[in-house]
Amino acid sequence: MSFEEYAALARQLSAQHRAGEQHAAADSARRRDLHAAVDYLQQRLTAQGQRLDQLGRAIGIDQPSAAPAPSAGHGAGPGPGAGQGTRTPGETAAWPGPPSGVGAPTAPSSGPPFAAGAPTVPGTGDGGSAGAAGAPGRAGVGAYPQLPAGEARLALPTAVSPVGGGVPAQRVATADPAVELEMARRMADEADRHGQQAELLAQRPALLPTWSPLARAVAVYAGCGAAAGVLVLMLVLASGVGLVDGFTLGAWICAGLPAVAFFGGYLVLGRWGRPAMVAGTPPRYLPLGFLICFLVVPMAYCAYLLMVRGLR
Repeated sequence: MSFEEYAALARQLSAQHRAGEQHAAADSARRRDLHAAVDYLQQRLTAQGQRLDQLGRAIGIDQPSAAPAPSAGHGAGPGPGAGQGTRTPGETAAWPGPPSGVGAPTAPSSGPPFAAGAPTVPGTGDGGSAGAAGAPGRAGVGAYPQLPAGEARLALPTAVSPVGGGVPAQRVATADPAVELEMARRMADEADRHGQQAELLAQRPALLPTWSPLARAVAVYAGCGAAAGVLVLMLVLASGVGLVDGFTLGAWICAGLPAVAFFGGYLVLGRWGRPAMVAGTPPRYLPLGFLICFLVVPMAYCAYLLMVRGLR
């Protein structure tokens, strides 16, 4: 090898070494970025879970309790030592034991093959011992079938797939971590958007959700006052036929029915006018409600009197 060839080979090896170092550095940076993205998504998912728990508690959904851990011996899969504690002393082991000696002949037995105390092991049916290769419980049938001489060379082992006989299973394609993280990030963004919408809906009351608190309070107190005005008209009609005297009618018109209307509106705003998620108590505008209720009921009575006089 000449010096020029040696120098060219050294340069090629140096370039390959630098390329390998650059590739390793790029792979390390990519792994750091992936780990940072995973940590960020984990923090977002944890915050989303806490926020969902708060929303569930606000709307009255109980959190599911953790499932109890399965006790030992219940629902456990087969493992080392499984079923050994439940075997009685008179039972034999499920798996046949090894022969007493390699190539040692065994004496034939007239009893059943697996009777208690039988010293024999399953054989091939010709009087010889098959050892551990014998099929347990089937006398006369060996573990491996005997093929003719012409077909012995064709009896090659085949790869058997757990899905279909003789067909190899398809290898699962390796998922790209960057693509999976991008999909998880998009799902987290979608969850944030739906969570913000749920919070906006939770900050609205069930009664007149699109109205302002002042307009809602005015509508509720006015509605309760109108209902009390209907009761005033009923009392006036009852007074006209002599069922209610004048003092009782005046007391209900001036104090009783306005107070009932005010407390009714107060309770309605407290029950259906309060958002599911709100800090503190929402305003109920007590002076405004008191004024509306104590004005609507007497005004309804005055309107009734004016109507009666106008008809006369």
